[in-house]
Amino acid sequence: MKKLQNLVLLLLIILLSVPGARGASPAVTSGEVEKALGELDSELSRRPKYIERRQHGIDSLRTVRGKMAPNSGQWLDVTLEIGSRYGTFNNDSALLYLQNGMEGAEAVGDPTRLAAFRMQAAVAMARGGMLDDAMRLHAMVDSTTLSHDNLVSYYSFGRQMYSYISTHYEGYTDKYAYWRDRSIAAQKALLPLLTPGSVTYRRNLGEYLLTTGQYSKARQTLTDLLKALPPDDPEYAIVSHVLADISAASGDHLGYIYYLAKSAISDVRRANFEVTSLQELGGALFEDGDSRRAHSYLTVAMANAVDSRASARILRTTELLSVVEKDHLDQVRRYKIASTIIIAVLVVLMMALAILIWYLRKQLVHVSALKETLQEASRSKNVYLSQFMTLCLTYMDRLRDFSKLVNRKISAGNADELLALTKSGKFVDEQSQSFYEAFDEAFLHIYPNFVNELNSLLRPEERIDTAQLSGRLNTALRIYAFMRLGVDDASRIARALNLSVNTVYAYRNRLRNRAVDRDGFEASVLAIKGL
Repeated sequence: MKKLQNLVLLLLIILLSVPGARGASPAVTSGEVEKALGELDSELSRRPKYIERRQHGIDSLRTVRGKMAPNSGQWLDVTLEIGSRYGTFNNDSALLYLQNGMEGAEAVGDPTRLAAFRMQAAVAMARGGMLDDAMRLHAMVDSTTLSHDNLVSYYSFGRQMYSYISTHYEGYTDKYAYWRDRSIAAQKALLPLLTPGSVTYRRNLGEYLLTTGQYSKARQTLTDLLKALPPDDPEYAIVSHVLADISAASGDHLGYIYYLAKSAISDVRRANFEVTSLQELGGALFEDGDSRRAHSYLTVAMANAVDSRASARILRTTELLSVVEKDHLDQVRRYKIASTIIIAVLVVLMMALAILIWYLRKQLVHVSALKETLQEASRSKNVYLSQFMTLCLTYMDRLRDFSKLVNRKISAGNADELLALTKSGKFVDEQSQSFYEAFDEAFLHIYPNFVNELNSLLRPEERIDTAQLSGRLNTALRIYAFMRLGVDDASRIARALNLSVNTVYAYRNRLRNRAVDRDGFEASVLAIKGL
């Protein structure tokens, strides 16, 4: 029987190895990889919905089981189904139901169902790290008494159990190889028992070809199979994962990433927790420099491993996640340092901007003040010019009147009266007084604080009584008013005020002698500001 099985398997492998029997699968492009990763990201966002859907399906079976007679055939079958569904979802719950089923099958003396429970329980124990218990339970199944279908299950579950055991010995070459070889042997014994051309057969054949190093044939077999499978089929995730291993072994890194992503997508949709695709994908992407996705995928893979109670997966994912987490923390630290530097630079720039705004505002205030000063000076100039023009027109009118008076006096032969009028000085005094009034008004309009500021330069007891001025200037103040206007020639001031030069000097000296600072008095007067 054994020789016949090996012969059939050998013939099938030879047929698949005929040149030209299948075409080479097309290479995966970087665009296809990115699209698959984007689809995985999208599916992970819907992970809670898929988990709820799977739990709801299990809960429905539990409800059905609760209505059945305990230890009946249907009750045992549903219990086995619940244990199977919990297998890659919650290993502890799976063991609970499988143990319950074993007890029920033993109680009613049902060896066939008892063997089925033991085979699945052995896989669950290996998955949870209970290796000796798994081997002991698997050894309790007598394969010589099994029907064809149960024998298929025996080798299939045996292959899974040995594979789980081998993962616990990664890093221990000899032990890992021993259990890996036992897994391959179980699969080799399984293949002749399967229906050629079936999905299960083609998937197992592809896996076997991979483990025996026949990568090209394995890829041909599984690529064709993957095209025929819907993404929600449990076999889809397995086939995709095997194709990822084939790509890795063949040096096709893009293919490796692509098929791992496809396998992970299928696992996420079915809420399959006990898987390696997402875990391996996270590790591969970390090596590629995509630490963001690596951290995200490994975090989910860790949550899956913890929820499924798969100890081997927890250990491996923890190792990968710790490396990625360290890199992630290093990145966060670098980002914090960069952020601190950026914030510091921004603070300095904001301070510089605030100082610049303050300076510009100060300049604007200064410019505004200058503008106001210029406008006021312009207004004062206009007033001064208006006063000057008024004064000129007044003198022109009076000169015309005087000219008419002279003509009348001369025409009437009253030269003596004209002579008497000019000798009396009355006319000159009247005109001078008019000039003083116009000058005082114009000057005090331009320099409204002139008298008060000049007074502040004098000793308190020597200050001018402004109440007696009645809004006018006296002779001394007019002399210094002319000086403030830039007329510092004593002879010119004397002519304008109808005084002698000595009188001008006398008034200047007299007022200077009353000053607090005699030497700096006239300079201070010249510094008095107007409007």
